[in-house]
Amino acid sequence: MNWSERKSLLESYESAYKRLNQALATIPEEALHYKPAPSDWSIHEIMLHLTDSEANLYVRARRFIAEPGSRVLAFDHDRWTKMLDYHNQSFKAALQLFRYLRELTYELLINQPENLWQNTVEHSEFGIMTLDQWLERADKHANDHIAQIKANFRDWQKDLQKTT
Repeated sequence: MNWSERKSLLESYESAYKRLNQALATIPEEALHYKPAPSDWSIHEIMLHLTDSEANLYVRARRFIAEPGSRVLAFDHDRWTKMLDYHNQSFKAALQLFRYLRELTYELLINQPENLWQNTVEHSEFGIMTLDQWLERADKHANDHIAQIKANFRDWQKDLQKTT
């Protein structure tokens, strides 16, 4: 990946909070716990998952820089959702923590030298990956869940129309 491509991806990564906040702005509180299907996540659960993922991404980004070649662990997101009782955790605090973690990681990464982007870690699920590959995954992850939030809200609206 060249610097121009990376910078564009970094800007997308950094602006995820803004896109997330925009997606959430029109969603009423009563829709936050709606699940399109029993095995699906609610918007509330998606937000807590995004924050837990971001906390893991925050640490992993730093490992690329401070401990290249180290091993990083995946986490069982379904188990975390259940065992950490996401529905009883603060949605608003999770949104703010996501914002701050993402902002700090962006500020760290935007000024890293070119050679650092080829540093690797060994991810327990994805294998050996470069910092460039990590960035692509991190950006895609947030975007996918923002799309999921929007889809959940559309499904909630459709179900609401059926009952009225």
